[in-house]
Amino acid sequence: MKNSLSKWLFFLFILFFSYSNAQEISSIEKIAAYGYSKRFSDSSASKKIQLQALELAKKKKKIDDEVICYSYLALTQRRLLHLKEFTSYADTAYILAQRTNKIRVKAFASLAQGSLRSYIDDKPQALDHLLKAYKLFSKAKAHDQCAKIASDISYLFSPASPEKVKKYSREALQHAAKANDSESQLYARLAFGGYLTDRLDQGFKEEWIIALNFFKETVAYAERYNHNIISKSTIGIAYINLADLYSKGPKPIDESAMLENLEKATKIAQQYNVKIIYRSAIGLQGMYYIEKGDFAKAELLFIEGIKYQKSLPYTDNYLLATFYNSLKEVAVKRKDYEAYYSYDTLYSKYNQLKYNESTQKLLQNADARYESSKKIERIKQLELENELEQQNKLLGYGIAGVLLIGLVFMFRSYYFRQRYYLKREEILKQEQANSELKVQLMEKETIENLAARLSLERRLLRSQMDPHFIFNALGNIQSMILQKDTIPAVSYLNKFAKLTRQILEQSRKETISLEEEISTLKNYIELQQLRLNNSFEYHIVCDESVEDGILIPPLLIQPFIENAVEHGLKPKPKEEKGLLQLNFTQQTDQKNLICVIKDNGIGLAASRKLKIKENHQSLSTTITDERLDKMQKEHPFAGFQVLERESENGETGCIVIINIPIL
Repeated sequence: MKNSLSKWLFFLFILFFSYSNAQEISSIEKIAAYGYSKRFSDSSASKKIQLQALELAKKKKKIDDEVICYSYLALTQRRLLHLKEFTSYADTAYILAQRTNKIRVKAFASLAQGSLRSYIDDKPQALDHLLKAYKLFSKAKAHDQCAKIASDISYLFSPASPEKVKKYSREALQHAAKANDSESQLYARLAFGGYLTDRLDQGFKEEWIIALNFFKETVAYAERYNHNIISKSTIGIAYINLADLYSKGPKPIDESAMLENLEKATKIAQQYNVKIIYRSAIGLQGMYYIEKGDFAKAELLFIEGIKYQKSLPYTDNYLLATFYNSLKEVAVKRKDYEAYYSYDTLYSKYNQLKYNESTQKLLQNADARYESSKKIERIKQLELENELEQQNKLLGYGIAGVLLIGLVFMFRSYYFRQRYYLKREEILKQEQANSELKVQLMEKETIENLAARLSLERRLLRSQMDPHFIFNALGNIQSMILQKDTIPAVSYLNKFAKLTRQILEQSRKETISLEEEISTLKNYIELQQLRLNNSFEYHIVCDESVEDGILIPPLLIQPFIENAVEHGLKPKPKEEKGLLQLNFTQQTDQKNLICVIKDNGIGLAASRKLKIKENHQSLSTTITDERLDKMQKEHPFAGFQVLERESENGETGCIVIINIPIL
């Protein structure tokens, strides 16, 4: 009887200990988690269910459940790429979490904040928040969350810290095994597979077979538990990683296995609209066919990818630019320069759109970092005020206790109390002043960063002015080498190298001298002469009114020279000699340099008809016009005109008049 009673007491003790350490999951959290699980299959229903859970938490005034609902909503917005809503939900969860001491609640808030910081490329803050969330979820024994967070931490440390990548990817596997959850298992296996792939990239080629077997097991696991895995993108990533590993293996590679995995990844990407998987699958297949020498199949693959992308209700400029760039490479391999020119035009179009989207995203991320930092600063101030409030309460209790002991200590207690308040008030005022100063410094730093970014945009704008000429020049050099025209090829290459060096040096400067600009133009025109078999001549004349040593913005004139050569002189019949004339005059009172460019080409009307037939859209004058528009705030006369040339002897051609501000 005594032994039986002891066993029951021991059993009750174990039950009580387990209950006190376990983190109870509320019914509202279960509703929010269910809504989050539908983010891939039905995003609209997912948001609706989570918002219903949030409203229920607010109605019942349960802050803990509110924090978890906001966290799930933030993670869902990341999946939908909605930065504004993502930031709002994540910051709200983090602010509300300061009112509670529940481990699981604080863990969710840190997870949402870490995910946000990772999304806006703030890696140090992302690691801080995710490590905090990992520690808290470990205390709560939430092994499924720990597996995913440890995996994300390993990705953030890759490839700079191989030991930490290994540590957290292994811990992810351990937590996933304890969670006994298919999705957590796959997530952790992908993280550890990433560590094995990093090892191969670091030179440990002998470990290829280990990595291959591990990825085979991972893909088999994903296929076996496909219905239990909510995040279908992870299955697609597993296929991509295995296919990529086959491509890195010893030759000859297992072609059928690689292509089979890429086809499976492509189907998942199309079914669940996962852009990065689709881009990687098509890209790997295309690169394989290019290396194999099957250029026709590679070209059809990229064209099929473009057709599929254009059939969707949205436009992914990054994806289209990538595919057209790959088609250019195929055209070079096939020596089909006409196709290369066509693909290059479309690549330039989507690459510019991609660049605009990328710049906009950088600005949005910077704004999000700034706004979130201000909120965090406010949170710290509120935490300090709460801490002071708690200290004041404790102090009040202490004083009440002292008063109960006796009237003897009353005066002394009162004196020290008043002294304490005065001191804390001074500290609080000082800390408040410091916080305001930090906000002012942050605003100033943001303005300076914005100015620097705008300056960078201008430099990038200039650096993209002439990709068409560079690609044509390289194509011509390649053609000469293939035709064994060694001497012209070497001459062409020397001139091209000199011109490239001049453009790179000048693109980093805000101003250059007119002598430098003319030197660059001469080199560029002579290179065009060499490319077009000296089918035209040129003259550059500086008027006596032009002062020595004047400074102008770099690379403004060259795009118009390119247009004159490409669209005016190049289409001219071979039996007619082309002529290009440049004349510089100075208007001292208006601080303007006037550059007049004349050519005896086919003229504006004929050039436009030719552009329509060739479906070509030049961006050089548009970019130059944007640069001159920016200069008009300080130099109102900046601008250019393009006119049809009128001549009494029947000559055709164009005249371009450029008003360049003297800086």
